[in-house]
Amino acid sequence: MNLDDVREILALMRENGISEFEIEREGLKLRLRKDSAAPTVASVPVVVAGMHAAPVAPLAPAPEPVVPALAAGSDTEVELAVVKSPIVGTFYRSPEPGTASFVEIGTTVKKGQVLCIIEAMKLMNEIDSEYDGEIVNIYVENGQPVQYGERLFAIRTA
Repeated sequence: MNLDDVREILALMRENGISEFEIEREGLKLRLRKDSAAPTVASVPVVVAGMHAAPVAPLAPAPEPVVPALAAGSDTEVELAVVKSPIVGTFYRSPEPGTASFVEIGTTVKKGQVLCIIEAMKLMNEIDSEYDGEIVNIYVENGQPVQYGERLFAIRTA
């Protein structure tokens, strides 16, 4: 892995809003993490002759598993799925200021339905539901910054 490979990885991180990246290959471990100031590069320097980095695909957070939870005031279990932020940015509940929110607590949603928008680097990214069900909690206030992997919504799965 050479300096150009690291630059390419950093460019992919910037373009896709990835805040953390780690790769381990043939005795080389490279971990990149971006905080609010600047990217931090930490690696274990191991030189392997003829080693080249393969193109890196953008990372997306794995969907939060559906977890059983007790319904308020009862002994019955309810399955909740948590939708997490796939990028760092600013959370918006509606498509434009002054318009109705995409969803509210109690809204029934279908897989693929838009739940919110996250603005990252002047781009508006629609966040879709990965589940059919009912919104039972909204963890973030409108206009607040969110981090990669931060909880956005809890959905009672159908």
